[in-house]
Amino acid sequence: MSLGAPLRARLAAATPALGCAPLGNLFRSVDESQADAVVRRAWQEGVRYFDTAPHYGHGLSEHRLGRVLRTLPRDDFVLSTKVGRILTADANAPRSAFGYVEALPFVQHYDYTGDGVRRSLEDSLQRMGLARIDIVFVHDIDATTQGAAQPARFKDLLDSGLPALARLKADGVIAGYGLGVNEVGICLDTLAHADLDVLLLAGRYTLVDQDALARLLPECQRRDVAVVLGGPFNSGILASGARPRDGGAPYFNYQPAPPDIITRVAAIEAVCAQFDVPLKAAALQFPRAHPAIACVLAGARTAGEVAENVALARRSIPAAFWRALVERRLIDPQVPLPS
Repeated sequence: MSLGAPLRARLAAATPALGCAPLGNLFRSVDESQADAVVRRAWQEGVRYFDTAPHYGHGLSEHRLGRVLRTLPRDDFVLSTKVGRILTADANAPRSAFGYVEALPFVQHYDYTGDGVRRSLEDSLQRMGLARIDIVFVHDIDATTQGAAQPARFKDLLDSGLPALARLKADGVIAGYGLGVNEVGICLDTLAHADLDVLLLAGRYTLVDQDALARLLPECQRRDVAVVLGGPFNSGILASGARPRDGGAPYFNYQPAPPDIITRVAAIEAVCAQFDVPLKAAALQFPRAHPAIACVLAGARTAGEVAENVALARRSIPAAFWRALVERRLIDPQVPLPS
């Protein structure tokens, strides 16, 4: 299986793509005009790949993204969303949940069956007001998210969810499918049972966390599975640095960073200062050097952040900077270095 060379080339050209979790009011609210400005500025900067999910603000991100994308030429951008959660209207639904604030009045429940996958995809099309989604990711089918229910839900996915996605691809409804997760193990477990076109892996191949290097990325190369690297800032610390300007705690993996991560990032920042390289530029450019990584996906909550991400992804970084990180054992010596 494969995404196909043309679509894979479009993903590569899209780096950095726009991750739209912030448009769902992740951690803090984004108003409607600001959300529109983020998507429009991304388009102006040449971004042509957008990723969202029903989970992001209980459909809010999809609504906001679709509102702008409907005004743009459909064949000129790549769009992905996720399946695995069904949203049900509920006037009593909590407006803050799972890190999202002022979410829409829906509750979610997991459904990885074929019927659930098809319903989720249709609901997403309705929310965005679009007739086509290019790539579908199965969202959060890992044990950390699912707990004791994970084995049963994983069986649902293997028995009927993935076959339903394969049929949708064969029928030309979607161009490709895979997993959208934060963990390496569930990717390897799924690839042991099924073929996938693409993985959206958040935060596991970054400047400070190369967990995917030893097994997953080589397996993806062998199987021709494209990898979209999400979370290049590891939930914040590779954007804010070890000591955020606001005086708060740096975040790693959606929670306050542990001391060893803070120490390592501080050491990386020292090398950045030596070579006059912004930490965010290094974080955005590092993953793309690996041949398995098709695209890097970065979130933004303001138009200014979009422009900054694009500029930093294109900034020239001397080869000596990367070699210094290896020599000081701040990144795995086996990583392919940006040229």
